[in-house]
Amino acid sequence: MRTFVDTSALFALVDEQDQNHDRAVAWFVGPASAPSEILLTHSYVVVESAALINRRLGRDPVRVFLEAILPATTVLYVDEVLHRFGVAAYLATGSRRASLVDAVSFEMMREQQVDRAFAFDRDFAAAGFELVPG
Repeated sequence: MRTFVDTSALFALVDEQDQNHDRAVAWFVGPASAPSEILLTHSYVVVESAALINRRLGRDPVRVFLEAILPATTVLYVDEVLHRFGVAAYLATGSRRASLVDAVSFEMMREQQVDRAFAFDRDFAAAGFELVPG
């Protein structure tokens, strides 16, 4: 099973005060660690997550994210084509709530045929993807 990993889940893994921390950790060390599970994300999520963790929690938690959590995930790099598709989708939504990173995520998930996300961001469900943990 292939699962996309979003910033909302990565932040919840690192921040012990996050309301989703316990659920995130339980899924990450449980079902996500199964040999059949492949975790995917992209470079924009890595940048967004590192910036968010640094701003809210500081430098040491960024190190935990980059050295202890991220290695369990395959990072795909956003190329020019994916970036352009994401920008077009982002601009087409007209929503103040939607983010460019999410638009790129949705495009990448469709391209990679990934139908579920390790995320606490309901925009993924609204875009038609299954959320884990449920």
